[in-house]
Amino acid sequence: MSNGELLRIEPQELEFPFELKKQISCSLQLTNRADSYVAFKVKTTNPKKYCVRPNTGVVLPHSTCDVIVTMQAQKEAPEDMQCKDKFLLQAAVVSPGTTTKDITPEMFSKESGNRVEESKLRVAYVPPPRPPSPVREGSEEGSSPRASVSDNGTLLRAHIEPKENTTEVKTLISKLTDEKNSVIQQNNKLQQELELLRRGSSKNGGGIPFLYVVIVGLLGILLGYLLKRT
Repeated sequence: MSNGELLRIEPQELEFPFELKKQISCSLQLTNRADSYVAFKVKTTNPKKYCVRPNTGVVLPHSTCDVIVTMQAQKEAPEDMQCKDKFLLQAAVVSPGTTTKDITPEMFSKESGNRVEESKLRVAYVPPPRPPSPVREGSEEGSSPRASVSDNGTLLRAHIEPKENTTEVKTLISKLTDEKNSVIQQNNKLQQELELLRRGSSKNGGGIPFLYVVIVGLLGILLGYLLKRT
């Protein structure tokens, strides 16, 4: 933070999260600490690389002004991610009622006797923010954690295992469903035959064979077991 008597500049260093082929912006906040109108002007050692809006302006007494500095998209990364570009911010006391249109280069000349302050700002490249880690498939709540792997073979198996397990489960469920349907059909058929025997025995005055009743009961027990498994 600059401790100038006219303008407080924050931050004192321009930090750009550097990414190739992407425009990057950062902001400066200028605060007028004086009781006078203060005009400002922003210069840079590399004007083709940066766009400053506004690059000139007037800050009213005890007011603030935001300046946006945009770095044009870069095709190549600098060596060691070091930047030698610099900015110069000039501030000068001006008459009350002065507007941006009234600003002239002479206002920032110390030779004219004006009260002028200059602040140098450095440029720094910082790593871009990391995107949030994607949620890996198969990591639903309740699933067992998997150990980290280093070789490709183990990693491949770690991804394939859930798919294979899912296939085995589906096959088992399909088999049990077929068995259940078959038992249901057999049970329905036996129930029909049992009803026919019951009707026949009622007419003839006889009873239903005990063995047949036992078979139907066992099939009913088997059906209940299969229904619990599926």
